[in-house]
Amino acid sequence: MSRLSTPLAAIVLLSACTGDPPPPASGDPEGRALVIAVGAAPRSLDPQTGYAPFGAAQIYDGLTELSPTGPVPVLAAAVPEPSADGLTWTVELRTDVSFHDGTGFDATDVVAGYKPLLGKGRYAAIASVVPVDAATVHFVLSRPVPDLPELLTLGIEPSTAAGPIGTGPYRVASFEPGKRLVLTANTGYFRERPAIAEVTVEFVPDPAERATLLRAGDIDGAPLPAELAAEFDGADGMTTLVHRAADLRAITLPADHPVTGDPAVRLALNLAVDRQAIVETALGGVGSPTSLPVPDVQAEFVEPAAAFAHEPETAASGLTSAGWVAGADGVRSRDGVRAAFTVGYPAGDPEAEALVTAFTKAAAAIGVEVTPSADAEDGPRYRAVGDPTDPSAALRALFGDQGGATAAALKEAAEATDPVDLAVALHAAQRANRTSPAAVVLAQADHTYVHRDSWTGHRPVFDAPAPDHTWGAWWNLSAWTPR
Repeated sequence: MSRLSTPLAAIVLLSACTGDPPPPASGDPEGRALVIAVGAAPRSLDPQTGYAPFGAAQIYDGLTELSPTGPVPVLAAAVPEPSADGLTWTVELRTDVSFHDGTGFDATDVVAGYKPLLGKGRYAAIASVVPVDAATVHFVLSRPVPDLPELLTLGIEPSTAAGPIGTGPYRVASFEPGKRLVLTANTGYFRERPAIAEVTVEFVPDPAERATLLRAGDIDGAPLPAELAAEFDGADGMTTLVHRAADLRAITLPADHPVTGDPAVRLALNLAVDRQAIVETALGGVGSPTSLPVPDVQAEFVEPAAAFAHEPETAASGLTSAGWVAGADGVRSRDGVRAAFTVGYPAGDPEAEALVTAFTKAAAAIGVEVTPSADAEDGPRYRAVGDPTDPSAALRALFGDQGGATAAALKEAAEATDPVDLAVALHAAQRANRTSPAAVVLAQADHTYVHRDSWTGHRPVFDAPAPDHTWGAWWNLSAWTPR
């Protein structure tokens, strides 16, 4: 089963007004130009260094593309098929594709694109990519990977030219790192030519500033925290969308820290948190309460028996039993060590600040003093983790190097050769984490977008943790059309 094909609703339409939409921010009354603002700016447009890791790169195409129903072929002529032993996948390539510079696409470009990444990161199991002929490549694996088509979304560049040149629906007109990216339609695109001829992406880290730009009509769409998005509910010509996301919000609890290194503290903090209240307050009701390190959009891998209930009394008594005694100020200590620590979070992220603040209050109720800090680099930290194609990603990111039964189960998950074995291993990892948690998972966040209601064609898809212009609301932008 594809990890993307879970039968969960991926999007909720919160509001859409029927009034005449105001003119697009570009000033083009026909809607052939679009201006959006996003918070995260890419360091470069190079797919080999992490640009658009889940595909939908606009500039580039991958062999496959993720969709709400699973991977579909793009530069591949069909979804790749494995050999009987699962170690060789044959990819037949399209022969009617050209790059933006007019050069033809063939197997040498695929080999050049994947060669620097072999054996690394999400491509760890790919040992080699072998050209069979101009229109065929073999992906040779070190172990079977049943969901390999979901990993073949890497944007492909010409093997003989420097980028940013792709085969995608849009070309790069200009790129000012950290400021803006301007794309123009690829008139020779081998699939349907985009109806939106120009897309301007403004990089605006501050969500409040993005909301201001929306109010002023200077942009057509942006991701916003739920609290800011609520201001646009009922506004003529605006639509608010909520995407489900493989996006867990958590506080890491390092094992080498003098306070969080105690398993009794980690367990107590997990029991102290009222996750339903956190969703309603810190996330504005846009998300799901969960304590599990696997997103519920990957439901078949979730272990409900490993969840933490809200039991602050049990948390407090557990700390007392472990020798953490409350002082005159209510803060516990043991052997001269005060139950106090700082939690770092990204500066300028109000949602992160609200979540850490909610965690701080929950910890204080059981005698643990937590200080939020936008400057802290070491120790416990707020994190957003998950991967729409990899249900083990959050567990790996949060568990770190703490060892034990969870690490052993994660090793089995990494070596799994079919979805059933993977599910068994991840269920075991979650049960082990229930005994000795490595972090406090606070909630699963959904993503909220506000967009001018001037175009049609949007389709739902599960988001990755960080929404951006290549995923989220604009993942299928090339299929949008003006109303």
